Formats: sequence, structure tokens, C-alpha cells
Amino acid sequence: MMKALPDTCVQLQYRAALNKLWAGLMLEELARLGVKHVCIAPGSRSTPLTLAADENEKLTLHTHFDERGLGFLALGIAKASQQPVAVVVTSGTAVANLLPAVAEAGLTGEKLVLLTSDRPVELIQCGANQAIRQQGIFSEHVTEFNDLPSPSLDISPNWLLTTIDAAMSQQSVRGGAVHFNCHYPEPLYGSDVDFSSYLTPLESWLNDGLPYTRHQQAGFGPVIIDTAAWQSMTEHKGIIIAGRMEPSELPAVQALAMKLGWPLLVDPQAGGSSDWAGYDVWLQNPHCQQQIEQAEVVLQFGARLVSKRLLQLIADHCWQQYWLIDPLSGRLDPSHRRSLRIQATVKSWADEASRLVSAFNHYGWADSLKQASATYFELLAARDNSLNEMTLAANLMQWLPQGSELFLGNSLIVRLLDMCGKLPQTATFANRGASGIDGLIATAAGVQKARKAPLLCLLGDTSLLYDLNSLALLKTITEPVVVLVTNNDGGAIFDLLPVPEQQKESLYRMPHGLEFRHAAAMFGLDYQCPQTLAEAEQACRLGLQHNGATLIEVKTPSGQSGELLKALFAEVKNATLL
Repeated sequence: MMKALPDTCVQLQYRAALNKLWAGLMLEELARLGVKHVCIAPGSRSTPLTLAADENEKLTLHTHFDERGLGFLALGIAKASQQPVAVVVTSGTAVANLLPAVAEAGLTGEKLVLLTSDRPVELIQCGANQAIRQQGIFSEHVTEFNDLPSPSLDISPNWLLTTIDAAMSQQSVRGGAVHFNCHYPEPLYGSDVDFSSYLTPLESWLNDGLPYTRHQQAGFGPVIIDTAAWQSMTEHKGIIIAGRMEPSELPAVQALAMKLGWPLLVDPQAGGSSDWAGYDVWLQNPHCQQQIEQAEVVLQFGARLVSKRLLQLIADHCWQQYWLIDPLSGRLDPSHRRSLRIQATVKSWADEASRLVSAFNHYGWADSLKQASATYFELLAARDNSLNEMTLAANLMQWLPQGSELFLGNSLIVRLLDMCGKLPQTATFANRGASGIDGLIATAAGVQKARKAPLLCLLGDTSLLYDLNSLALLKTITEPVVVLVTNNDGGAIFDLLPVPEQQKESLYRMPHGLEFRHAAAMFGLDYQCPQTLAEAEQACRLGLQHNGATLIEVKTPSGQSGELLKALFAEVKNATLL
């Protein structure tokens, strides 16, 4: 005789409870694998994940109403903590809004764990509400993708945990985001059910606190350098380039450059400077260019360089050897030079290379360019000292209190700092993978939540307009945070690019005629709008000592920065710097 099915209410209660059970198993395993932070946007379909995260005491929750900003918030936390960060969103376009942050993580290696909620398969492509095709939505931007079935007692919980473990193992090696698309049938709300018999295979896991499967990787291991090749390298005139690297790694590179006596060209993302600062500008001087072109080899730590002049030098010069050291795998040289590509952490490789240095054949060969740098900054200081984007970039880094950290926006502001500033040795963060202007406030908020240090965030007006919603993430921060926005009424970066003059205003710069005073008030932030360089300095210093967030808006005339830079380039090109 056929056994009768339980009544509908019992079936529905079991379904809601099983959804939550699977979500709880996933989040517990992720916590054991190093996830400490979960970023959550509101939604109904994601209820199993949201409630499971809230009940797990190992996890710290962060919330935001905007999924695009939420993705960048998670990116910032992952960037600053160097740990995987989970993101929970509901179904539909909520998932699609994560793509910009996922694309950035795919290029720069931050570890995101995307837990996206979905309708069950029977509701996909049949006219059901809020159902889009989420399978593979992030394409090759993610390291690993798993389309998880609707929770079922027919599927062993062991399978669920090993699926999590396998994807996280890939992420530990390759970085980037992993995506788990979770199909949850309704109901999504209900009471708990006793699943003890179903969980019997997990008895030891439930009691020991360890990951279910432990993948062991050798990692990079001890750094091994070919001594003969390294000795050959050091017998030439060389340049060391410091690109994107983790906080505290630059001193090891500086020590190696000092030991070799080679010039050190430091990108803003490295978190510091050198005696050769301002190279993006003085490289336009023909005498300086002739001097630097005596170099025969390049040793580059970290990729994603800001300076176009430096990238052009790497691409055009006939180097005898070009070595690029970066912890990420894959191609990182846009000029596709013949090279030695070394996958290793910057500090460990630089430390070992310093230990092996024995030849000083060309020690100090480019020291004359230190004078070129010093003379260039004297020229810069002698120019008009009114408040504009160039003088701001030249002076701003001197205003940072000890212990303050930096988040650098994209487009014009990061280039101005590269050209005109001397960055202090401090933790510096940026989104220089896809180099987008979206999500910069949210990413900076994530960095601050992970680091808990005073933070100066620099960005342009279009960038702030793009991420205005994310100012909501700053209103509850208790440490000092300053968002300094340069408002030049549109995309001033296009003043430096050969865009068609007739269409520049309407199709490229796109002036908006807006200011940010009311935006600061709307989100409960302190607001300053300095009129002089001295007022800007005072606002910045006070903001970085005051607990909470301050928005400083520096207004400059449209087109001014482009004209100032063109005049500076012309002066430096014809100046006697050496």
C-alpha cells in the first residue's frame, strides 16, 4: 500500500527549514575557511542566507541598500584585510549590479564570495517575477562558479561542503571572486525542523570546528632566485619600478634599490615615494630622458602602473632584461615585452634579492636625476599658489597626520598626484584594475571598516556623483574619514586627451553644474568648501582629527587643470633640470 504524503503545511515548513539549513552549512564552512565579513543587501529570496549569516557568531555583518555599492564595499574590506569577504544579494538585477566590483576583483585578485539567491529552476524563463538568467552571469570575471540546486534531502550535505571547499581552494591559489548561485524555493520563512538524521554524516565536522576538506597548497614557498641570472642582472645599469603592492612591502623594495644604487620610480599605489619623484613630468625633458635611457635592465615589482610616460618607456626602450615580480598569476605587461615573469610576494622576493646582491658595477648611475626631481619640484612650488587641483596635489600629502591612510580615486586625481605629489609612506589603496570611477566611495568605506584607521579618500566630481548612494556607508563611521572631491564640473581628464574639440563639452566632459553641499547634509556628513590653499589645509587636518566623516569640496573652473598642466609640461620640457 502506498504511503500518504504529509500534508501541504508540513511540506512547506520542511522546505523553508531546509533552505535555511543549507545556507547555514555554507556560511559555517566559509567562516571556517577564513570568511569573517558578510555584506548584505535587503531582499526576500536571500532570506535563508541573511538569517543564517545573522545567527553565525563568527561573522561580522555589513549592510547597504545598493547592491552595486555593496559589491564595492566588500571589495574594499577584502582589499584592506586580505581575506575573503562574502556578499549576499537577492535574485534578479540585484545580482547583475555586482558585476563592476566582480570585474575589478578579477583583475586585482581581491577575494569575494558571491552568494546570490535565485528562483528554483522551474521558475526560470517562464514569466515568473524577478527571475533572470543568473547562471554564469559573471562569465570569466569569476575564478569559480557553482550553480547549486534547490536544497533537497536527496543530496548529501557532504556534497554541499566539498563543493564549497573545492571552490575556495581555487580562490586561495588564483584569487578573484567565486560565485555560488543558490536556488531557493518558497516558502522562505518558517520554523526550524529536526534534521539530525540528515546531518549524521557531518557529525565530526559539527563538533571539531575545522573545514570539512582541507586543501593543502605549497604556496609560493621559499623564494629561490637563480644566482647566476641575478648576478648578470645586477652587473648592468638598472631601474627599479615599484607598482601596486600591499601595505608595508615598499621598504623591502627601497632597501634593494639602495643596495644596488639604482633609481627607484614609485607609483602612487606603492604607498610612498623616492628621490626620483615626479618622473611622469620630468621624463618629458629630453636631457632627463637621455639619462634614464642609459638603463639596460628593468626590475618591476607590482603591475597596474599609473604613469603613461613610464609605461611608454617600458614599451619603447630596448631592454636587455625585464623582470616583473607580482603575486598574481597571468600576464601583467601591456607592452608584451620579452621578460622574466616571477610570481611571488614582493617583500619575500626583494628581501632574498637584497641578500644575494654582490655587484655594484653601476652604483648611483642615475643619481643626477635626483637633482632633476628636486629642481622640478622647485619649479612647481614657484608657480601660482592659489587653490587649484595642481597645487592641491602638490601640497596635500604634507597635510596628513601620522597614521592616516589613503584611498586614491581614478581619472585625473591619481595622475595629478603621480605628477605633482610626494606620497608619504603609508597604506595606500586604489581600484586600478579596471580603473573605473564607479564604487569608489563604497570601496573606501570597506577599506576603512577593515583597517579602522583615519582615511583620506581623493576623487573627482563625476566619480562622487556616480557613487552618491554610498555616502550612506560613511555616516555611521566613528573614526576620522575625509572625502576630498575636486569639482571641476565634469570630466577634466578629457582636457588631457585628444578628443574632438567641438564635441568635448557635450559628449566627453559632460558638465553637470552641481555641488555637493546638500549631498553632505542629506547623509549627515560634515561639509567644508575651502576658498584658499590654507583653508583647504586646515579643513583636511581638522577632518582627519575629527571622529566621523567630512566631505571637503574643492571647486575649480572648468578646463583650468588642463591648461595648468600643459603650461607645466612646456616649462619642464625646456628647463635645465640636470
